[in-house]
Amino acid sequence: MEEVVIIGAGPCGLSAAIELKRQGFRPVLLEKECVVHSIYLYPTYMQFFSTPELLEIGGIPFTTPHEKPTRLEALTYYRNVAARSELDIRPYNEVVDIKTARDGDEAPFTLTVRKRSGSVYELKSKRVVVATGYFDRPNLLGIPGEELPKVSHYFREAHPYAGTKVAIIGGSNSAIDAAMELLRAGAEVTVVYRGEQYSPNIKPWVKPIFESMVAKGRISMLFRSRVIAIAEGNVTVSGPEGALAIENDFVLALTGFRPNRTLLKQAGAELTVPEELPFYDPETMETSVPGLYIAGVAASGENANEVFIETGRLHGVAIARHMAGLL
Repeated sequence: MEEVVIIGAGPCGLSAAIELKRQGFRPVLLEKECVVHSIYLYPTYMQFFSTPELLEIGGIPFTTPHEKPTRLEALTYYRNVAARSELDIRPYNEVVDIKTARDGDEAPFTLTVRKRSGSVYELKSKRVVVATGYFDRPNLLGIPGEELPKVSHYFREAHPYAGTKVAIIGGSNSAIDAAMELLRAGAEVTVVYRGEQYSPNIKPWVKPIFESMVAKGRISMLFRSRVIAIAEGNVTVSGPEGALAIENDFVLALTGFRPNRTLLKQAGAELTVPEELPFYDPETMETSVPGLYIAGVAASGENANEVFIETGRLHGVAIARHMAGLL
């Protein structure tokens, strides 16, 4: 039974592993953190935009009494699917390098893996699936003060911010959801957004409530604006009226994330310039390097929102069928 290494144990990596196992392969998942780590990093009380059936993998039903599942339900679902499918998952095993041998080697890929203890080992494989996510690589602002402890690119829950002044950078669903939670916790919230109006992607059941809070002065919404500097006691915002210093305790820079291409580059995969979009066959998900496949967000460009769980989960089906000679 051929062993196939999958890098990443997110929903798309798990889906690929299940499909490969059904085709007679022995998938090994190497995950640098915990299973579905990206979902673990989501806000504690987050509710998905997708309905549960669009998050299902391996044909295993995602049951929930809610129309939209919560983060906790998703963690439980994917953890149970992994256990039920008896997948070989090795958490806290980070792939730090991939080398590709010349033609003729039966196992051309050599992966260097670092355990949480710091020890390093090598693993050889004939075929590799890169299913790495993006949630550990935020889009940095590149402005003075971004490195201060008061700045975070992640929002978990509102309680620590009660009674403080918080600036949120961004206008996506994550920014709007965070603003509403912070308001309920008693924070003074300012949302700084470079767009001219609200994003059309905001959840339709949230947008009217948020707009009402802005209209009532409960939330300060600054359009066509951007934070240009962060200091201990304030942020400097550049907007239509020029530069303005706003008193501030914390900054949530919810500006999105982008995929990490390091492993694909190490393996010799061809990428577009400057977008760094991997060249791959959309029918098989195989890259320009024979035997090297991508799944999930790894197949997107710098905009990680191009690929969601509901689409990336299907990549494993194509990969498994191709490896089995069915495509």
